[in-house]
Amino acid sequence: MTMGTASTMACLAEALGMQLPGSAAWPGADSRRIRTAQQAGQRIVELATSELRPSRILTRQAFENAIVVNAAIGGSTNAVIHLLAIAGRLGVPLSLDDFDVLARRVPTLVNLMPSGRYLMEDFCYAGGLPAVMRELGDLLHTAHVGVTGRTLADTVAAAECWNPDVIRPLADPLQPPGSGTAVLRGNLCPDGAVIKQSAASPHLLRHRGQALVFDSIEDYHRAAADPDLQADESTILVVRGAGPKGYPGMPEVGNFVLPTRLLERGVTDMVRISDARMSGTGFGTVVLHVAPEAAAGGPLGLVRTGDRISLDVPARTLTLDVGDDELARRRAAWSPPPAVFSRGYARLYVEHVQQADRGADLDFLVGASGPAVPRDNH
Repeated sequence: MTMGTASTMACLAEALGMQLPGSAAWPGADSRRIRTAQQAGQRIVELATSELRPSRILTRQAFENAIVVNAAIGGSTNAVIHLLAIAGRLGVPLSLDDFDVLARRVPTLVNLMPSGRYLMEDFCYAGGLPAVMRELGDLLHTAHVGVTGRTLADTVAAAECWNPDVIRPLADPLQPPGSGTAVLRGNLCPDGAVIKQSAASPHLLRHRGQALVFDSIEDYHRAAADPDLQADESTILVVRGAGPKGYPGMPEVGNFVLPTRLLERGVTDMVRISDARMSGTGFGTVVLHVAPEAAAGGPLGLVRTGDRISLDVPARTLTLDVGDDELARRRAAWSPPPAVFSRGYARLYVEHVQQADRGADLDFLVGASGPAVPRDNH
């Protein structure tokens, strides 16, 4: 019922043109969900004998539309990884920087948790994604054709907004342009990291503090309950070993709970940095998807407790304030964590999974492949 990852990806499937208009937001208990399912089945049968294949729908323009929509709806940071992976499978050129460049001009329009106050049901009955896409207008590629066979402009032409407090107009957005997911660069994340600005605390978007480092989320959870934990609201909490290779599997633990002692004092947010993901329902000043991850030899693995870290989201930087010579010494002394799996799928996964900035997909699945199925093949 919030703009979590499931709701986000339903909306982005619609934005890509791979889902019937309006179908992303119907509540499960609404009878129109059943009607939409029937319509989808009918359209699938029609598409089976048409020339409108997924490869003609999932173009670069489709992915640009999805990125713009993700910014407008305050979508999950997981959308970054999913869209990169899908584009990679198709051979469509898409990079992490595209998310920042395209989103900078897009305001957050949808007043929905965790960025706002309403729920998915309110969003649906306010007009759903078609109303958002109509409001976005020329920010989208309106000539793009989706599964309906019609252009986006034609598809959303009749869409209406029934509650302008839920779906805000461009002239009065929930948050200004560039307030969605930001891509950070710096010596701590040379291949990038992301932060969901619309769910962060404004006063922490520029912050410098001392790092408190943990090598696993389990280590952090044990320490967080310690009443004598040496941390205050200016501390930057760092959890590593939670990336695609390191966990393995990149769990949704990036928005880990604050230390108990600080929660009891009334602290509600702190800067948190990890190579993990977080749920789309999560909030806070949380830097995620740090790449390369610690287990792959990234600089995150070189951070020590007491180091100073500088976060500057408006400048899109994340910097470890440690000299190059010292980092070189630490790197020379670093060794990769011991292999947890010696065989089977888990070993295959660890050896071939890509980093977050490339979609965390298996490298041998990247790029369109396989012969076309003959038309007369039954």
